[in-house]
Amino acid sequence: MIKNNNFIFPKIIGHRGVKDLYPENTYTSILAAFNLGLECVEIDVKISKDRIPFLLHDETFDRTTNGKGNANLKNYSDIKNLDAGSFFYNKKTNIHIPTLDEILQITKKKNKSLNIELKPNINLEKENVYQIINIVKNYEDIPIYYSSFDLTSCIELISKIKNAYCGLIIDKFIDYDLRQIIELSKKYNFYACGLNAKIITSDVINILNQNKLIVYTYSEQNINYKDAKELFNIGVKSLVVDDPKDLLSFL
Repeated sequence: MIKNNNFIFPKIIGHRGVKDLYPENTYTSILAAFNLGLECVEIDVKISKDRIPFLLHDETFDRTTNGKGNANLKNYSDIKNLDAGSFFYNKKTNIHIPTLDEILQITKKKNKSLNIELKPNINLEKENVYQIINIVKNYEDIPIYYSSFDLTSCIELISKIKNAYCGLIIDKFIDYDLRQIIELSKKYNFYACGLNAKIITSDVINILNQNKLIVYTYSEQNINYKDAKELFNIGVKSLVVDDPKDLLSFL
């Protein structure tokens, strides 16, 4: 069992790097986030056919690369040759899909932290966690917060990393209501809860805070300065944003 270095939520976290400014989940995007002054970025991690953890949000390559098909059906030697920037720039680029190891290296070099979203393809939840931990164990000095919409992934992660900073992401109060979130968090010692900005109220935050859960939020659209200020005022700890340029004064 590996340890996890102390993670502290900064006010602003870059979403998939800075996805409105550079191609999401790429080395370019993550480095840009760090160079803007962000202390932490959120990345989505899953495994290839040959079990190498790499960055990709979707189940398939179709939306964000010039490739097609499910992520778990290609070896990384093929994945790294895909163009991960052409969808963003609408032209051929030399931007590739990075491995988790590549991102951990630059995070360590820049003395930053990560929010790793566990993003397994279906039926690969436990294997995904296992392979991620197999890489992360070489970077125990990096503060990491783990998150997922998938409860199985969170439970598996907690069982493998002592005192892990981990928690569920909740888009709507459908799969889990507030009571269930609190019960699960107490049972598995979750550290925080990520909520869609649409379902956040001051009452929800107060209830979760009273049960020792940090609340952070994300949104389908980039969070602007006015909304950010209101969210901080009602007790949100951290914002996951697509373009942080107008929010740098909060750092």
